[in-house]
Amino acid sequence: MPVFQWEGKDRSNQVRKGEIEAGSEQEVRAILGRQRITPTKVKKKPKDLLENVTFLQPKVKEQDIIVFCRQFSTMIDAGLPIIQCLDILQSQQENATFKKMLKDIKESVESGKTLAESLKKYPKHFDDLFVNMIAAGETGGILDVILRRLSAYMEKAARLKAQVKGAMTYPLVTIVIAIGVVAVILVFVIPVFQDMFAEFGRSLPAPTQMVIGLSEFVKGKILWIIGTVIILIVAFRQFYKTEKGRAMIDELMLKLPIIGILIRKVAVAKFTRTMGTMLASGVAILEALDIVAKTAGNKSIETAVYKVRAGITEGRTIADPLAETGVFPPMVCQMIAVGESTGAIDSMLEKIADFYEEEVDQSVENLTSMIEPFMLVFLGVVIGGLVVSMYLPIFKMAGGIGA
Repeated sequence: MPVFQWEGKDRSNQVRKGEIEAGSEQEVRAILGRQRITPTKVKKKPKDLLENVTFLQPKVKEQDIIVFCRQFSTMIDAGLPIIQCLDILQSQQENATFKKMLKDIKESVESGKTLAESLKKYPKHFDDLFVNMIAAGETGGILDVILRRLSAYMEKAARLKAQVKGAMTYPLVTIVIAIGVVAVILVFVIPVFQDMFAEFGRSLPAPTQMVIGLSEFVKGKILWIIGTVIILIVAFRQFYKTEKGRAMIDELMLKLPIIGILIRKVAVAKFTRTMGTMLASGVAILEALDIVAKTAGNKSIETAVYKVRAGITEGRTIADPLAETGVFPPMVCQMIAVGESTGAIDSMLEKIADFYEEEVDQSVENLTSMIEPFMLVFLGVVIGGLVVSMYLPIFKMAGGIGA
């Protein structure tokens, strides 16, 4: 159906405007009349020529989903029907991509499908965790509670991701800048000094000769170096996509001295937060473990969670097979065991998640404070070493003149 843009005045003579999807202009005027709005202008909305060009459309961000959950929860809590909630949320949505998604979801619910089934059509934005929790909320009649839990969970998950991303961004950016500066010095600056030293007709100090040799190598092989780097990156990415490659690299990441500890803490926080949220929402434990394993983000953690799931199917508790994997810290396994014995596993998992999120905070802070002096020393040694090497012949000449 076409969309019409309208402008009119309400009963208090206030100017109002908006958009309505209808079959004709007469239908739009009839709808506005029932809303006691006198239309002054009604016209068909012009088509967006770029609406079918996917990569030019705005992306649906995580924050959009979080706001959607919060608003949806408030409306459900106020007693509004699901279809009316979706209609209001769609009309208020500014993101064109998300607006079309909500329209499709609303029509799907109107056709008789559940909200969970309708959301499942968009796995990129509503994953298995989201869909299963919505399904549990619909079955238990606590959809408003589930939506609140989902928004809180997503906010904490987004914060955790931002912390890790922030910790990794600083050293990566510094290394890239350092490589760029060194490349500029080797390719453009050192050849100028090399021409100048050639006029002196004297032998050069060993460090200077080494730097000049490195400069000549980089200048002569620059395209080969860039090509090799690109090939190595592509090869690494392809290897990581394989089952064996991902398992090897993820296991290696967990064993790294400093980064490995941070990754393990993030994994524990994510596992306990996701598991606790799902169990509290009424999702079956085996289904919850299956979803947690798929969203682990690390193959070693994923394998460990599947082993726990297999143990539970054999009648065991969560804590025992979790401890046997050796991936999770003993304290986590002990606290989960206490939660199982007291029947408060969901609240215990939430407490563990809170603790480890604070641990991640502290680890990121410590990592940043450790990296800063190391990177400064690294830059000073590399760039300073190049500069000093090139000035050594000048110092040598100055010393000879003084003598």
